[in-house]
Amino acid sequence: MNKVANALYAGRRILLVLWIILIIGFGFYAAKLPSVLGGNGFEMKGMYKDTEQLLVDKFDVSEAQIVVLFEKKDGVSDSKFQQTIAQYMQKAKEKSDASKVDIPTASNKMIKGSTAYGIIHFNHDDGTMDKRVEKVRTLSAEEKEMSVKLTGGPIIEKDMNTASQADLAKAEAIGIPVALVVLLLAFGGVVAAAIPLMIGIVTVVTTMGVVYFFHPYTELSIFILNVIPMIGLALSIDFALLFINRFKEEIQTKSVEQAIKITIQTAGRSVIFSGLCVFIGLAGMLFIQVDIFQNVALGGMAVVFIAVFSALTLLPSILAILGTRINRLRILKVSEQGGQSRWRSFATFVMKKPVTMTIVSLIILLVALIPVRDMHLEIPSSEALPTKYESRQAFDTYNDTFINKNTADVYFVLEAKQDMLNEKPLTNAFTFIKQLKKDSLVKQIDSISTALNVKSSDQLQAMRENPQISAQTKPAVDSFINGHYMLIKATLDTDQNSDQAKDFVRKWKDKRSPFTVHIGGYPKFEQEIFDEIYEEAPYGLALVLFSTYVILMIAFRSVLIPLKAIIMNILSLTATFGLLVWLFQNGHLGLTESNIALVLPVFVFGLVFGLSMDYEVFLISRIHEVYHQTRDNNVATVEGLASTSKIITSAALIMIVITGAFAFTDVTPVKQMGVGIALAIFIDATIVRMLLVPSLMKLLGDANWWFFTKKRDKSSSNEQLKS
Repeated sequence: MNKVANALYAGRRILLVLWIILIIGFGFYAAKLPSVLGGNGFEMKGMYKDTEQLLVDKFDVSEAQIVVLFEKKDGVSDSKFQQTIAQYMQKAKEKSDASKVDIPTASNKMIKGSTAYGIIHFNHDDGTMDKRVEKVRTLSAEEKEMSVKLTGGPIIEKDMNTASQADLAKAEAIGIPVALVVLLLAFGGVVAAAIPLMIGIVTVVTTMGVVYFFHPYTELSIFILNVIPMIGLALSIDFALLFINRFKEEIQTKSVEQAIKITIQTAGRSVIFSGLCVFIGLAGMLFIQVDIFQNVALGGMAVVFIAVFSALTLLPSILAILGTRINRLRILKVSEQGGQSRWRSFATFVMKKPVTMTIVSLIILLVALIPVRDMHLEIPSSEALPTKYESRQAFDTYNDTFINKNTADVYFVLEAKQDMLNEKPLTNAFTFIKQLKKDSLVKQIDSISTALNVKSSDQLQAMRENPQISAQTKPAVDSFINGHYMLIKATLDTDQNSDQAKDFVRKWKDKRSPFTVHIGGYPKFEQEIFDEIYEEAPYGLALVLFSTYVILMIAFRSVLIPLKAIIMNILSLTATFGLLVWLFQNGHLGLTESNIALVLPVFVFGLVFGLSMDYEVFLISRIHEVYHQTRDNNVATVEGLASTSKIITSAALIMIVITGAFAFTDVTPVKQMGVGIALAIFIDATIVRMLLVPSLMKLLGDANWWFFTKKRDKSSSNEQLKS
């Protein structure tokens, strides 16, 4: 690190100019990032996606639909209502360049009382869907005889993007001012307090500009707008706090050049190891081949890399130019010695009763994790959107009025090696339909058999041989058979989100058949997403745990300290999940009852496991330094805690403020993520860092540092004395 420190100091002015160019360049593209975001990210390559494409290509199923909800106003007759709806749907088709529209009538059960719905179908998305949506929205405002509300995938996706941007603005409006207050309390001066915020904003803007260039290669989820600022601000401010605190210590007795170089060699080293832990925590998500995990992993890894890069290049350049002016504009008198004395007393008190403190800490964590056993995970859908949005209101009304929530539709597309209307494949297809009907979970079958009321392939062939009947049956045949393909729709007697529905599609996917069987429908979508996460997450977990252990072992030359850190992290994270279940799923503290978003455990683990290692690295690095000088584990622990606890507490408080600010947002998964990260950091900074760390350091004594060689000890001690 000595050569790196020399090079960074020598090139400080060039680095500052380069950063100004980077900020201007990437800032331009950061502003364009929202325009290329779309969808909730729950997409992956698999049978569901392939089947959906087959339905589009072979059976004229539209790629996207807008659901139009109509509610009749008082005094309007039923006939006038239906006439106005028909006129509206026709105008909507023409104005939005839709492929077709489904117009509600009493006969097709799309009208119930004063409520009706129509569907606008689109067969291709050439990047103009937002414009089409706006055209339909403009049309909706013209109606007088009825209220018109729009919902459906494209509408909800657009509203979710809008809500995410609003949430980001709200979280920043809450988090940044409070973070500035905490920084002022930590440093006492406006200059020192402003720099971490500036570094955080630079990191976020630069990363968002970089991520913009990912969009030609991968679908970018709208949740990136929340994830990048959440991680970027918190991590950059943490790094800057550590860096500035060490610089302010060193500049009291050394020149600016010496202070910068020592800070880079000590705090800079901690930043690198800490950043590596967070980077690997996020990289573990790459094993899960679902777009949202890939997005968050790539966006998160990018922001971590830039946070480390800015902390090691931009921050030292600014500090080197400022020098002692870092202490300018002081508005609060901050006593370093008083703070260290209090933390030293607290650490000594905890270490006097290490067994009691350990037991108390473990009891608190174990009680908190009890609700985890009742955790119910679900894929976020329209319910994630705030109820104030029209698309959410319309979707709820549409679901409550027209959709049977106790059933689920599964689509089977049978693919034969020859034309499906040939004798052998047709006979096999009718056999498949009969087997499907026998399944206890199947409530209803829609197929060529039910459409024409035929029970065997022979009956169908007989119909086709009669020219008059054949002409009459052709529309039905074309609806269910296209060349080598046959469509069958099975309605299940269970909720589409149920475990039974997922088990059903798993079972039929694995059944032997003379056909290539393609399965679609929402239960298949959920089954693939859940299975992908459950099957691949353990590999990501293994990578994170193993890599973190190795990194910390190398950083601290200890076998036990990395193991303790990992165990404590897992325990505190599990306790966090228990509290999230208690808060959200059970609806405590005024929160609306909602199941836990499926992505939350993976996200919170990936983010917090690395983020909480920040504090472990900061704390143990300082304990490590003192242990080299004194060879006394107890003294090293007390002094390490005394010298770092204030800055770690400030860093944790800022992390809690910035991520916790998302608790006041409206999109449910984002709210849950903000609360989850804030809770995890709070538990880590209090129970783990204040009680468990000193207690376990005391109990294990010199065994904490088992791994050192005498040669290493001697050389390291000499390095410390030189510093």
